[in-house]
Amino acid sequence: MLEKIKGGLVVSCQALEDEPLHGPEIMKRMADAAKRGGALGIRANGIEDIKAIKEYVDLPIIGIIKREYEGSSVYITPTLKEVEELAEAGVDLIAVDATSRLRPGGLELNAFMQEAKARFPEQKWMADCATVEDCIRAEELGFDCVGTTMHGYTEETAGKKLYHNDFQFLRDVLAAVNVPVIAEGNILTPEMAGEVLRYGAHSVVVGGAITRPQQITERFVVGMEKR
Repeated sequence: MLEKIKGGLVVSCQALEDEPLHGPEIMKRMADAAKRGGALGIRANGIEDIKAIKEYVDLPIIGIIKREYEGSSVYITPTLKEVEELAEAGVDLIAVDATSRLRPGGLELNAFMQEAKARFPEQKWMADCATVEDCIRAEELGFDCVGTTMHGYTEETAGKKLYHNDFQFLRDVLAAVNVPVIAEGNILTPEMAGEVLRYGAHSVVVGGAITRPQQITERFVVGMEKR
């Protein structure tokens, strides 16, 4: 998959239960629109959406399951139960939260990945990271690629954006690891997507700026109110 998406765009086709576009029927058509527009891959959440997309669109898939557990702030593929579901669904890459936060049951990332890789030795893995240290640790643990997905979404990085200081965080990650780096998180324009590729990102994941019209509308409204 990593070769197939190199230098290209992966579109994140997700809609949570409280969003108007929620549901596999809509998401598979969103994925089809993304493919027709030139996307080289899809990032999808939830087994129903993933199965629908796989049957409808012939593109590699980064699969996640967002599920909340009491006592842990990790919600992207947090336990081995989600890993098992995604592996059985046949996704090309399984993305997991690779921050330093404890997983449900107090499990640390290294123990989690050791078990996951032992149970699914042929599976490929993407690390959703928040810090440079997360990325370095993920490479050491054998992840096939790292993503900037969680930068700005943890207590340690709250309020930060990937594009702050001319994408300095991305550049720091690229300098620190040797595995492919996937730029993801608050990439809002085609110009920003092109910029991260010029810096050396392997590929780009864009979600809300393409597939979430509610968020797009809100940005327009806020911008107009500032006129």
